[in-house]
Amino acid sequence: MIEESKATLVNVDLGDRSYPIIIGRNLIKRAGEEISARLPGSKTVIITDEAVAKFHLKTLEDSFKASGVEFNTLIVPSGEQTKRFEIFERLCDDILALRLERGDAVVALGGGVVGDLSGFVAGVVRRGMKFVQIPTTLLAQVDSSVGGKTGINSRHGKNLLGVFNQPALVLADTSVLDTLSPRDFRSGYAEVAKYGLINDPDFFYWLEQNWEGIFSGGPEREEAIAHSCRAKAAVVAADEFESGNRALLNLGHTFGHSLEGAVAYETERLVHGEGVSIGMVLAHEFSEQMGLCPPEDTKRVIEHLKTVGLPTRVDQIPGQLPPIGTFMDLIAQDKKVSRGQLTFVLTKGIGTSYVDKTVNAEPLRAFLEEKLGK
Repeated sequence: MIEESKATLVNVDLGDRSYPIIIGRNLIKRAGEEISARLPGSKTVIITDEAVAKFHLKTLEDSFKASGVEFNTLIVPSGEQTKRFEIFERLCDDILALRLERGDAVVALGGGVVGDLSGFVAGVVRRGMKFVQIPTTLLAQVDSSVGGKTGINSRHGKNLLGVFNQPALVLADTSVLDTLSPRDFRSGYAEVAKYGLINDPDFFYWLEQNWEGIFSGGPEREEAIAHSCRAKAAVVAADEFESGNRALLNLGHTFGHSLEGAVAYETERLVHGEGVSIGMVLAHEFSEQMGLCPPEDTKRVIEHLKTVGLPTRVDQIPGQLPPIGTFMDLIAQDKKVSRGQLTFVLTKGIGTSYVDKTVNAEPLRAFLEEKLGK
């Protein structure tokens, strides 16, 4: 198993379902050893996408061979549109055809799309197989691989079909981030910034001073990833099924998901982290309009996101957007809606976000009309 001195360990404390997040360089080369030690005798199926397979699949397969881990590999198309029922159904059928059992493991090698899709598959095939996350994007390493939220998209909205399914292990290999495009890395950084904006202003201020080291691959990168994972692990341990404060992790996501849905998940126009970046700005601007957030805090958030190269305005999304009614419909389908009441994560300033279950549709519509120029 990986030596603690050569990696950073973060534990997600869920009693007998607790699991480690291991953060460090070149962990994919050690994945077979780690999985064979934690899940002895388990057969595995690796699920990855076409883009990740080109860079990292052989390394993982070689690691499994060296450790005697039996595996098959299933490759899906890349992109957000892969998170749909047809692909989910195909993967379930393929795994059943391989005669894998409940004690065997699904190993997700990829970003958030692969992790969400694979985790949903693992959660339902034979009523639940073992599940391992090997996230290959910054966004997945700090957010989607941790906490057990899995699922696929529906024509009604994002992530509306899925289950909570905690992994047995998360291996966050920071060396694979060197292969990301600048756009994909920036997208992941939006989720890092989110942790400061939720309830940790000191972390946000640290990011303002150290973001260049994170982007260039200095020691600040692993420090930011570990800090983000610790923040999410603490929230998940306190509220695993999002019945309370775990909803804070969705700062910017209600707006962001509606933007993704409005462009039909076309990643050429908008990727998830870009939607979150614009969404976090909208959350601060809407909070400011409601007299909650100081204007100087909103300006500071915008300036930092702009500095790192993330979009902060709706008009930065290429192409024509649908009418305001489409956005309102997408927001009304958000997972946080309770008894028909709109629920948003709003803020009283940097690091002071809260869940508001009393948002009125009319002020929201007027706000969006202003921002969308409708």
